[in-house]
Amino acid sequence: MITASDISALRAATGVGMMDCKAALEEAGGDKEKAAELLRKKGLMKAAKRADKVAAEGMIGSYIHAGGRVGVLLELNCETDFVARTEGFVNLMKDIALHIAAANPKYVERSEVSPQLLEKEREIYGAQLKSQGKPEAMIENILKGKLEKFYEEICLLEQPFIKDEGKKIQALLAEKTAETGEKISVRRFVRYELGEGIVKQEKNFADEVAEQLK
Repeated sequence: MITASDISALRAATGVGMMDCKAALEEAGGDKEKAAELLRKKGLMKAAKRADKVAAEGMIGSYIHAGGRVGVLLELNCETDFVARTEGFVNLMKDIALHIAAANPKYVERSEVSPQLLEKEREIYGAQLKSQGKPEAMIENILKGKLEKFYEEICLLEQPFIKDEGKKIQALLAEKTAETGEKISVRRFVRYELGEGIVKQEKNFADEVAEQLK
C-alpha cells in the first residue's frame, strides 16, 4: 500500500509534484527507486529542477473554433525568445489553446480557486452524500475524492489533454520543459463564447400573436 509518507519522501528526493509521484509509485508497485527512474525517464525530474526559473518570454496566441463561436487568447511562457520562436513551442501553444476551447477550464491551477467556491462545493457534495445515506465516517474521504475531481474539471493544469487523455496538461508542460531545457508555463488565458452571459428572452406563441394584434 502506498502511503502519504511514501509520496512525500519521493517528492523530497525528486522535486516532482505530489500527483506525479503518486502515479509513479503506483506504476512501480511502491518501489521508490523504480518510481524515481520512471520520473526521470519522463523528464519530470529535469522539469522540476527548472520550476523556480523565471519564464518571462514566450508568446500570446489565439485560437478560433466552431465557425467563430468560441475564441481563446493564451499567454504561454518560456525562458528565452529563441525557444518561443521554435515550431515546437508554437504548436504547443496551439494545442493548449485548442484544449481550452474544447474543455472550458475556469482557472490555470488550483491555487487560483477561491476558498469560498471550494466550501460551497463541499456543502453541495456533503448534502448529496447525506441524502444518499452515506455514513458520516465515509463522507470526508468521499468528499476529498470529489474535490479532486472538481479541480480536474475546472483547472487547466489538472485536465486530461484532449489529444492524449492519459496525460494531463501539467505533464505535457513538464515534457516540453524537459525537451527544451527551459521552463514552460501557462500564465493566463481568456476563453470567449458567443452570446455567453447574455440573457436571451424567448417569446411564446401567445405573446407573438398579442404583439401582432396591437
